Amino acid sequence: MQTIEFWFDFGSNYSYLSMMRIQRLAQEAGLRVELKPFMLGPIFKTLGWESSPFVLQTMKGNYVWRDMQRQCAKYALRWQRPSVFPRNALLAARVALQGEGAPWLAGFCERVMLANFADDREIGDEALIAGILDGLGAGSAAIIAAAKTDACKAALRARSAEAQARGIFGAPMFFIGDEMFWGNDRLEDAIAYATTTTGDKAGSVTS
Repeated sequence: MQTIEFWFDFGSNYSYLSMMRIQRLAQEAGLRVELKPFMLGPIFKTLGWESSPFVLQTMKGNYVWRDMQRQCAKYALRWQRPSVFPRNALLAARVALQGEGAPWLAGFCERVMLANFADDREIGDEALIAGILDGLGAGSAAIIAAAKTDACKAALRARSAEAQARGIFGAPMFFIGDEMFWGNDRLEDAIAYATTTTGDKAGSVTS
């Protein structure tokens, strides 16, 4: 089964759009989704940005929030502009790293995104994260404890460094093998590429 890598930041509004769509679209196309949480902040800092360009550039930010209204209406997704943007997503990302390969990971990621972009909740709140995990039948205490370890913190830094090494400059980003697609509006293109390209070129895997 071929794989689509989905690199995302929980604080990324356009990643929200993709997170809520990718599992269904990939399943319909016969693809496996590999969720790759990372932090955009360190990459932005290498570009000289201390925050999201949507914050630093007022006109772009104004456009983006209106665009999100349109896109969420298009995809029938709930939307509420976050009162804090971008939110601190460190804990959520570290928890997601603990869930790689676990059956609860996709549901966790979707619920965190909904908390941020549909319910305007603080996704850095440990009680919120624990509630999401418990609602999915995962052991929140052990998972959150593991997410707070130095090993997990180092793993997230390594993941973000890997993102930069792969040439990632924004989110969401999709990879089919080494072929890169940027932005929610390229999700369908990435899936089409995966389903029309030979296994060697597209980076197929077996499962």
